[in-house]
Amino acid sequence: MMRKIITFVLSIALAACASGPQESAPAASGAAPAAKAERPGVKVGDRWVSSCTQYARTSDLVVVVTSVDQSGINGTVNGQPLELTPELNTVVSPQYTNSDRRSLSFPLEVGKEWSVTSHFVAHESIVAGGTDEGTEKLSVTVVGYERVRVRAGAFGAFKLKWKSSWQDIHGYSGITDSTYWYAPAARAIVKSELVHHWEPDINCELAEFQLQP
Repeated sequence: MMRKIITFVLSIALAACASGPQESAPAASGAAPAAKAERPGVKVGDRWVSSCTQYARTSDLVVVVTSVDQSGINGTVNGQPLELTPELNTVVSPQYTNSDRRSLSFPLEVGKEWSVTSHFVAHESIVAGGTDEGTEKLSVTVVGYERVRVRAGAFGAFKLKWKSSWQDIHGYSGITDSTYWYAPAARAIVKSELVHHWEPDINCELAEFQLQP
């Protein structure tokens, strides 16, 4: 179950790897929301650091882009292989492979909703003692637009709510809820708050990023 939590955090943190000239940027004050945020692009060499806290312990996820093409984005997370869709959703991470784990769906605009069912394969499952697999049902709503402040700065951001329920082939199941903020001016998810029923909450924020010109 813990690896499922870690994978969710990784998915949200990896979505923060968004940057590029396609993104429209609203006023940094957050006084007036952007009508919508188009899908951003990324460049080889772009790098992001997200800081996550649980059990009063903080750890970093460092993502570096190594290649980009029409089929998706490849890179590393803390030095391990990573694959994302063109919309920045995780396909392959060190812990999981996912068929359609869509935490972002562009263009983003207040009121947009989507629901998907994704099949996952756990590369190393604590519950199963090896590989594992199962199904996850999730729904996401863009609930608003507001100003948030994190280590990387202050941004006007789209606020999204996520609800997920999953079950593996051994009958184990769980539910997670998350709120996260996508900031067009930063071209990233800058903050996320994960709430579940069996472990302390996990909070993440964008700490720093470096974009290629």
